[in-house]
Amino acid sequence: MSAVEVVFERRGAGAPLVLLHGIGHHWAAWSPVLDRLAEAHDVIAVDLPGFGRSPVPAAGPPADMPGLVAAVVELFAALGLHRPHVAGNSLGGAIALELAAAGAVSSATALSPAGFCTPRELRWALTVLTLHRNAARLPEPVLRSLFGNPALRTLALGMILARPNRMALAEALADARALREARAFRAVARAGRGYAFAGAPTVPVTVAWGTRDRILPYRQAALARTRLPTARHLDLTGCGHVPMHDDPELVASVILDTTGARAA
Repeated sequence: MSAVEVVFERRGAGAPLVLLHGIGHHWAAWSPVLDRLAEAHDVIAVDLPGFGRSPVPAAGPPADMPGLVAAVVELFAALGLHRPHVAGNSLGGAIALELAAAGAVSSATALSPAGFCTPRELRWALTVLTLHRNAARLPEPVLRSLFGNPALRTLALGMILARPNRMALAEALADARALREARAFRAVARAGRGYAFAGAPTVPVTVAWGTRDRILPYRQAALARTRLPTARHLDLTGCGHVPMHDDPELVASVILDTTGARAA
């Protein structure tokens, strides 16, 4: 834990790479790609304030995107990181792009980032995630039975993952606990209702979208291309909203191409 009360997992060596999860998730969302990324980078996977095992800040959860970005920049300072590379998914993808626009990072990879949807699409995403959060409050034996059955696991997780049966039972249970116990979920969801990305990064940026994303649908990638004309835009074919589980090798390759590690 750092001086700014943020929990993280750190592995590897090399140029620092910070990984940021989505709303209601935790650093372990990146587990499928951590070791691959750590072959080239000093990887720091973060539990954002009020999510995972990171406590809610004493002053309360970040009230808006600038507050979330400021918390991550504070973490950079606490860890002695100067303009690290960053990758994020969903909410974390939006934070990654905002950090790039602020010149606080060396590169940014955004996987199905928030900030490119209509108000109706955002309401849809938050409604689906809230329903999943309510379902995560089922007794753990019930969840274990649900996730342990391949057909029921597909039904339960099919909105988030395109290939739910690639997720281990222990990972599914840990994700459910993280979503259930996400103390900043409501505050961050409320603060993000009017958010739209409007920055202009000058560092290398990749926006990669799961073609089977059912939370922030793939059609939103078209708006991202319009707003970020100088970025690299990629399709994550066959992947859902959290592509790290659906295709770890593809996701790791996209991130390493953005940081320049694969060209080294």
